[in-house]
Amino acid sequence: MNANFQAKFLQHLNSKKAANEGFTLIELLVVIIIIGILAAIALPSFLNQAAKARQAEGKNNVGAVNRAQQAFRLENPAFATDFVELEIGIPTEGNNYTFGMTPAPTSELATVVAEARDQETVRDYIGAVIVFPDGNDKAGQTAATACGETEPSAGVTVSVADAGADDPASRCAGGEVVE
Repeated sequence: MNANFQAKFLQHLNSKKAANEGFTLIELLVVIIIIGILAAIALPSFLNQAAKARQAEGKNNVGAVNRAQQAFRLENPAFATDFVELEIGIPTEGNNYTFGMTPAPTSELATVVAEARDQETVRDYIGAVIVFPDGNDKAGQTAATACGETEPSAGVTVSVADAGADDPASRCAGGEVVE
């Protein structure tokens, strides 16, 4: 009788298992809610990283122009007035930025502006190279800085102080020093 009972019990469990295949509605809803919560947490982080990747174009090109201007100024009495004269191959229209030398470089100051096409998610940058004035213990030497907006926003501009500033890092106005 014991063997007969075991056989019937196993038969009952097998038939019950076949009837219970699949997921319940509650199990599916729990999984969907968990996926939604994870997506809500991860999406802003992903978008922030994508914006940082787009901003790399502006930072890199501003830094390249600053270094090229310093090298150009070592061999010439004034800074280069355009990208063609610098001969570094930076276009005026990039994927995410428009680049320009504004105002026109002088013998003491050269600036490069990287204006973001998407003002709401990507920061603007400006770079400056100065020649230290006479009477300074660094007279005739050049120093460069790059400044960026604190947060991306349309209508807010970042600029550099006048050419007389002794510390190029203190030259950012309306933004922060970019490293």
